[in-house]
Amino acid sequence: MAVDDQLHVRHFIADTAPTQLLDYESVWQAMKDFTRTRTADTADQLWLLEHAPVFTLGKAADEAHVLDAGDIPMVRVDRGGQVTYHGPGQIMFYAMINLSRRNLGVRALVECLERVVIDVLATYGIEAYGDRKAPGVYVEQKKIAALGLRVSRGCSYHGLCFNFDFDTAPFSRINPCGFPDLEVTQLQQQVSVLPDKARVAEQLVEALSARLAYHDVRYDYSKW
Repeated sequence: MAVDDQLHVRHFIADTAPTQLLDYESVWQAMKDFTRTRTADTADQLWLLEHAPVFTLGKAADEAHVLDAGDIPMVRVDRGGQVTYHGPGQIMFYAMINLSRRNLGVRALVECLERVVIDVLATYGIEAYGDRKAPGVYVEQKKIAALGLRVSRGCSYHGLCFNFDFDTAPFSRINPCGFPDLEVTQLQQQVSVLPDKARVAEQLVEALSARLAYHDVRYDYSKW
């Protein structure tokens, strides 16, 4: 199939064994390297993974929103947005998409990623919504997925963080996304039976593939 139809998925989330926790800065560097070296013939990629605990701050984020980092490292990155937390039990969904090839603007991609999460949550009977003033996905005014993107050479990287089943305590050390009163939730709190994490990650891929018309989805399960 043509490169326009292809989506390569690097799937690092385990179904039964503990997932390998990847260092944030090495993944970030790999995303930048991929984006810098890709060509017009490079297929879009999605990376599904989990990070070791880390606070990340957008390029213009105010460090005052980090109330007490404690022993969790802080990394200032090149995405938009304020401060958030990544750690075990969150599904990272990094979208490296050629926006020009898919005729997408940044706002359209943000809304697409929000709709992907909303679509998947709907399959579990969960009503979710986005917020144009504060990008992300919410359930009953609590954030279940955060979004942050960078676009370089017409291509995106970074992406979304989906709260699956994790320790929310680190969020008490920050003003999430710059909002002091913002609460977070996770899939584990919204369902009676928690599905397999790897399967939920694949559902997110399927939802994106449907929305952006990827007809040739190829999975890579090799180690990082």
